[in-house]
Amino acid sequence: MTDSTMRAVGWAQSFPVSQGVRAGRHWARGHLASLEWAERSPDTVDSVLIAVSELITNAHRHARSDAQLVLTWDSTCLHVSVHDSSPQPPVPRDAGPGALGGRGMAIVDALADSWHHHPQRDGKTVTACFVPPGYEELPEDKELPGDEGLPGDKGLPGDKGAEGSPRTPDGGPGTPEGP
Repeated sequence: MTDSTMRAVGWAQSFPVSQGVRAGRHWARGHLASLEWAERSPDTVDSVLIAVSELITNAHRHARSDAQLVLTWDSTCLHVSVHDSSPQPPVPRDAGPGALGGRGMAIVDALADSWHHHPQRDGKTVTACFVPPGYEELPEDKELPGDEGLPGDKGLPGDKGAEGSPRTPDGGPGTPEGP
């Protein structure tokens, strides 16, 4: 199956604090390689991997919890979602030049096309959207690259379920669940 025949695809994995951030980056890189645009958009892939590192680091360091990472490609946007057990929203900080940390959400904000968070019963989920070159929103009468044969179903970035929750690959509202 190629990008031209799929409406959405996603992967989910839990990364315990003991596994570290490197395992999350490696796992994400392997799945990104299966997307048609990844080879011709290395800058987007690098941005996604940096965001994965920052979001998992935040879950481990600030929430002191495992990080459930979900990658979802909806034919327009790669949604990178990380769920942790803290109800506290992420707070971008103005880290001073000598600070060793405190730049994670500022980095995500600079690299992602958009990001948001939403509280959940058992913590929060932070989702960043990355739109590869050539997959930007098009007017209603235009088709997305790779969406030939799917008129009227544009898979808009930011298409969310109730209260901003990410959609599962089958279109229903979902929450990241680790295996």
